[in-house]
Amino acid sequence: MNKKRLSWWLAALAFVGAIASCRTLPDADKLPDTPHKNNPTVATAKGTLQKQQAAQLLQRRWANATSDLKQLAVLEEQATGLPLIAGNQVQLLFDGPATMREMMAAVRSATTSINLETYIFDQDPIGLQFAELLMEKQRQGVTVNVMYDSVGTIGTPQEFFDRMRAAGIRMVAFNPVNPAKAKGNWSINNRDHRKLMVVDGKVAFTGGINISADYANSSLFRSRRKPDNVDKNKVGWRDTHVKIEGPAVATLQWAFVNAWVRQEGGELQPPRDYFPRLAPAGDKFVRVLATEPGSHSEIYKSLMVAINEAKKSVHITSAYFVPDQQVVDALIAAAKRGVDVKLVLPGVSDHGLVMYAGQAFYEQLLAGGVRIFQLQVAVLHAKTAVIDGAWSTIGSANIDRRSFIHNYELNVVVIDPAFGRDMESAFNEDLRDSKEVTLEQWRDRPWADRIKEWAARLTEYWI
Repeated sequence: MNKKRLSWWLAALAFVGAIASCRTLPDADKLPDTPHKNNPTVATAKGTLQKQQAAQLLQRRWANATSDLKQLAVLEEQATGLPLIAGNQVQLLFDGPATMREMMAAVRSATTSINLETYIFDQDPIGLQFAELLMEKQRQGVTVNVMYDSVGTIGTPQEFFDRMRAAGIRMVAFNPVNPAKAKGNWSINNRDHRKLMVVDGKVAFTGGINISADYANSSLFRSRRKPDNVDKNKVGWRDTHVKIEGPAVATLQWAFVNAWVRQEGGELQPPRDYFPRLAPAGDKFVRVLATEPGSHSEIYKSLMVAINEAKKSVHITSAYFVPDQQVVDALIAAAKRGVDVKLVLPGVSDHGLVMYAGQAFYEQLLAGGVRIFQLQVAVLHAKTAVIDGAWSTIGSANIDRRSFIHNYELNVVVIDPAFGRDMESAFNEDLRDSKEVTLEQWRDRPWADRIKEWAARLTEYWI
């Protein structure tokens, strides 16, 4: 978020803070800790599998996994109410260049529809190139629907969106700053922070990457540059996205359609086959967590259950880390029972207020045995975690109250040891380009920083 967006955002929050009451996160003590069945519910393109069928499929796919993995999957289902979806191919995408190449290739190959939901859509070289591709596909007869957040795009000229609308693309500004322009449910404090693109109802992309030239450069370890040779004014952004094919795409498509209808107040036009029949495309189990204000905090519950059930490792990469006390307690409890708990957090940030608010928790975490590493020479924007090398989550949600309570967010959970190894590999690369923060060093930090942390902590509910 750049300074212009931040100033507008803080002004809006100051107004909202004066009139809105605070919502709370679920009570961690009420999260499930005893599974009520042996295997999780498994859905496919043909419907929910019978218990015996699900057990056999899980046995084949998780033949080398421990029984703890099944227990975690069951507890997560009990907490969220959502099934695992079988038969998916999930490709891990690192940073903007790799992600944009894949997304643009998918756009070029589209034949029926493109549904794009994004927090930021900048008028810059990447945004202009992406917009041109979308307009060209619309001219070719492909139905293109774009929903963009009105606060996330507050620095983008309206003419940029008007040009796409004039080309026939259906555009929706999510929760316009001016309520008179809203067509559906409106709240200035509820933002659409999701990043989702679904092409032809068959392939989906989601994660942390917006449509912006901020991602034009890879982060340090992907660009293969030496730290001493990097212009710190041109550092890359470290982020993560996934490309998904298979039955889970239908659930992601539904998340887009549902948000669109609620904002626009009508059905997508013209009618298209947004939900084609989807055959299995791979062997990955995926759980789709699409949350919104007033929902049941499924992303928060999922993360908490996974941390609570961790036996070996909790490895979290978090761009904007301002946890509530329950998350802090869960991380410390895991460390105290011998789990390797490591956090990769920003060393370079585009949002200093959030970074200081998160740093207010460092001393408590470090004293509790949690190890903290700050990523260097890259702006950290990823929101991922891998637990026990088999449970992974990638998405738009930060570990803060804004994501868990106020925003529309989207995360996918992939429960698969092979995918978990890819996630661990990425995490270890991040570690190599990070500096560890020790308790002794942290206690010796300047008093000026402590004052900034204290002041930022006062705003943690709203930032």
